[in-house]
Amino acid sequence: MSFLGSVRNLLLAVCLMLVLGFLYYSAGKLHMHGWGQEPQYDRLGFLLKLDSRISAELNYKNGNVTEGGCRKGFASAQMTAIFPKFSKPAPMFLDNTFRRWSKLKDFVPPFGIKGQETVIQKILGITKHFTLTSHLDSLSCKRCIIMGNGGIVANKSLGPRIDEYDVVIRLNEAPVKGFEKDVGTKTTLRITYPEGAIQKPTRYEKDSLFAFTGFKPQDFKWLKYIVYKEKVSPSDGFWKSVATVVPKEPKEIRILNPYFIREAAFTFIGLPVNNGMMGRGNIPTLGTVAITMALHNCDEVAVAGFGYDMNAPNAPLHYYENVKMSAIKESWTHNIGKEKEFLRKLVKGQVITDLTAGI
Repeated sequence: MSFLGSVRNLLLAVCLMLVLGFLYYSAGKLHMHGWGQEPQYDRLGFLLKLDSRISAELNYKNGNVTEGGCRKGFASAQMTAIFPKFSKPAPMFLDNTFRRWSKLKDFVPPFGIKGQETVIQKILGITKHFTLTSHLDSLSCKRCIIMGNGGIVANKSLGPRIDEYDVVIRLNEAPVKGFEKDVGTKTTLRITYPEGAIQKPTRYEKDSLFAFTGFKPQDFKWLKYIVYKEKVSPSDGFWKSVATVVPKEPKEIRILNPYFIREAAFTFIGLPVNNGMMGRGNIPTLGTVAITMALHNCDEVAVAGFGYDMNAPNAPLHYYENVKMSAIKESWTHNIGKEKEFLRKLVKGQVITDLTAGI
């Protein structure tokens, strides 16, 4: 065979490989979009047409569930139906195996625990409890509700309905006493961070868990002081004063898995990664973090008190104070617009139920 013939055959082989590679790449795209059809999924991987996406299997499994009954695996199945990349296993709280979560060690707070391994180990060494209560852990099906702090929940008289849920999650310092008619009486866990924690010890519910969320390295240092009942400096690197006492025994304190902050921010909402560092507009609100956690750990998920109506400037911002909606300023850390898009996907895809229809 001549030299020119060998070159020609080599070029033909390279062209064939390029064509096959292109077809292989295109096959993946066509699988998602179809020949000549409009895309089925958005850039994050969510189904574009979300209406009534309930699988036949779920309809069959839950067809005979009585009103108020629990539909096992419903939230995660719905989430997978509208977001095929969803992967369910992710525990609520950090436990002694936290060092095995390689991704947690790759990110600094709030998206991971890099640099905080030693202090976390000291905290877990005294708390020694890493799940919900033994009763809740024994349930084969859990219905959870995340209570937002929005004024939209006022005068809805949803208290009795909220108390029917197995797990009632509250955020930061939102009070219960005096607002039971609208927000219920039950608190399973209260998720918060140093600046958001209740500062008056008498306002803590006696039968609830304290779930800590760390956004900054000093937040974990603060939790260590709280757990070991050491002196806390209320202005030690915080943007406002913080609680110096949390009237909870170590066995009642948990550390929320930072995985949910990262997943909510980058996977679900599509906020800027910023090299895994806290930056402008890339921190999800605590409410959305709580919802993300519930999708992994609850069979049914509901919310109440979510949603800000910026077209009603005189409406109450929160259900427990007189501050008006007009007081909201542009947030440096959150992207409320993108976050609302994500939550609307969950409602429209029937992943979560919005009792106050604010989303």
